[in-house]
Amino acid sequence: MAEIAATTRFRVEGMDCASCAGKVDTATRRIAGVEDVSVSVVSGTMTVRHAANVDLAAIAMKVTSLGYKAAPIAKKTAATGAADHDHADHDDHAGHNHAGHACSGHDHSSHSAKPATRADAVEGMHGHDHSLGDGPWWQTTKARLTMLSGAAVAIAFVAGQLFPQIEQWAFVVAMFVGLVPIARRAFAGAINGTPFSIETLMTVAAVGAVFINAAEEAAIVVLLFLIGELLEGVATGRARASIKALATLVPKVALREINGKTSEVPAETLAVGDIVLVRPGDRVPADGIVLSGESAIDEAPVTGESVPRRKEADDPVFAGTINQEGALRIRVTAAASDNTIARIIALVEEAQESKAPTERFIDRFSRYYTPAVMVVAALIAIVPPLAFGGAWDEWIYKGLAILLIGCPCALVISTPAAIAAALSSGARRGLLMKGGAVLEQLGKIDMVALDKTGTLTAGKPQVTDIVAAGRSERETIELAAALEVGSSHPLASAILARAKADGIEPKPLSKAGAVGGKGVVGTVDGVVLFLGSPKAAAEQVALGAELETRIAALNDEGKTVSVLLAGGAVAGVIAMRDEPRPDAIEGLQALKGLGADVVMLTGDNKRTAAAIGKSLGIEVRAELLPEDKQRIVGELKARGRIVAKVGDGINDAPALAAADIGIAMGGGTDVALETADAAVLHGRVLDVANMIMLSRATMSNIGQNITIALGLKAFFLVTTVVGVTGLWPAILADTGATVLVTANAMRLLGWKGRTAEAQG
Repeated sequence: MAEIAATTRFRVEGMDCASCAGKVDTATRRIAGVEDVSVSVVSGTMTVRHAANVDLAAIAMKVTSLGYKAAPIAKKTAATGAADHDHADHDDHAGHNHAGHACSGHDHSSHSAKPATRADAVEGMHGHDHSLGDGPWWQTTKARLTMLSGAAVAIAFVAGQLFPQIEQWAFVVAMFVGLVPIARRAFAGAINGTPFSIETLMTVAAVGAVFINAAEEAAIVVLLFLIGELLEGVATGRARASIKALATLVPKVALREINGKTSEVPAETLAVGDIVLVRPGDRVPADGIVLSGESAIDEAPVTGESVPRRKEADDPVFAGTINQEGALRIRVTAAASDNTIARIIALVEEAQESKAPTERFIDRFSRYYTPAVMVVAALIAIVPPLAFGGAWDEWIYKGLAILLIGCPCALVISTPAAIAAALSSGARRGLLMKGGAVLEQLGKIDMVALDKTGTLTAGKPQVTDIVAAGRSERETIELAAALEVGSSHPLASAILARAKADGIEPKPLSKAGAVGGKGVVGTVDGVVLFLGSPKAAAEQVALGAELETRIAALNDEGKTVSVLLAGGAVAGVIAMRDEPRPDAIEGLQALKGLGADVVMLTGDNKRTAAAIGKSLGIEVRAELLPEDKQRIVGELKARGRIVAKVGDGINDAPALAAADIGIAMGGGTDVALETADAAVLHGRVLDVANMIMLSRATMSNIGQNITIALGLKAFFLVTTVVGVTGLWPAILADTGATVLVTANAMRLLGWKGRTAEAQG
């Protein structure tokens, strides 16, 4: 009988770049029973798919032997918050998709290991194993080693000044203070499948320098290398902290209400259906729906929006946002492991474990590049003395410098650092992308196909016109609202919302009833009312040519028209339509400005779709079935277009899957969110353009990074060969390039995107 596979997540401390991740990945894969490995540098985690009987302690020890610290992440159950120390997460659990999941890995280019659950992701960011917790950078192992090495070099310098005869040996000792841990890591990497690591290059160069009487330079080079690694760690920690900060947005405690009484409970124990009280100034402890109360909610911590949003009954709220004014009673709609924050964290972690095509290419390139550098360095050290009578000391020195210049660290980290920063920055603004491949592909989009209802429009009908006939506009909406009290029909909700906005309190209704397929009836202040379609109203009373012309014009605008009769006479006409989102026009213009064509694909009737399309200035394809949308996307791709499909409904799922990039609107169905490659969490059309802009900014940043890394190497390669520079500039070139590349990538953490002018 075959072993049941399991998936375990490990927290790994000390990884600073893609080279680190590569060593951990290679060593772990060599363990018997390990099937697949995914490593995320930025989140400091490793996901291992393995046979159920694999010793997790052996995996942790293998990683620790490489110079890192590793331990399985203990999972917490959503109900109790207690740690579950059965780390082997079997398939039937690991593959479970919670309702509303927006984060499962759709990127087929990523590793095949199953993504961890959101609870795992949040726990990984919180750092359950405190022995591996991230403290201040100056308290890390690398910082202590760097300071010790610096002190040793300083002592060697002083000793050399006081006792010149021991200067050479003093610097040899100082060098070994920093080099021994590096050499140990080089040896561990070599026996675990990574013989050509930066530690190997560093060890060979430093030891070689001693043999040509350059011990002082060797000691300085080792110190500079350690400083460079420390700076890498600090920079990577910034990216890691930007995601960990999301986890801290959710408050630790919540006020749960049971039978009218509130009690303080851990927020992570809240279950779907619980009622919580959120006081002014408190953070919302869970995703939910407002039951009662009205307040302004500051959503900036989650969405980046600068303007607080008004919330009242039936409005959704997100975990981690801040209640500013009045008390709110909220019904929880997602457990802690499934809320907005957990969704973002899980997506970013999973995304960082999948590699973009550019990153995969550079990884493959570096596998051959590093051995090639060692061969070139050896040839430079040996050929001139043997073939041309050059001085051995001089050319060995140059060969050792080439070893350091050739270190691929800056090149290897150029892509993942930028992608990690971009994924983090996008996630904080509600732009969720399932991996580096998706992020890279988004920048190539030149055709965007959008659904209408719930994507270009709000998905809720609104009263657009009130035509007074026998009564005033105010009386018309007042009487219509009285008929619709208690109804949950979308058109009824639109009338009631308009009455509330106008400050109208519906009058008491008696003898309420429904006329099958025609409308509703009732009596207000002794007056018999009827609200229904124009056709049904015309069966009771003549509407008149002028009113019929007006109704026809409203229908041509894609509006649904209801006629109100009061006492057997026409009182007025109410027109409703699902209106475009406030930022729809601006968002579409932004897409066109980026060189992308846009088209509406909708299942709605042609007249309504055409009216919306005309107001937005967009091409329309209407009355489409799900298979029609999928077919059209396929036709666009066949013409060579790079297609993004944006939608929020179940009927969009086939087209989302067929497109080069499927983008789900955040308020959409679970199926759409699961099928899509990316999600616009807060439903703004402009955010689709923002995704493309973020992708292009990221690819530009990657280009800059590669130019910096290769440019510095080329410059110092030439100057070293001609004898202008030596070991010190060589290591400075490598360390400097790595720091510059990382710092440049971190600029993406400050990316803000474009904000809708009409937002509020």
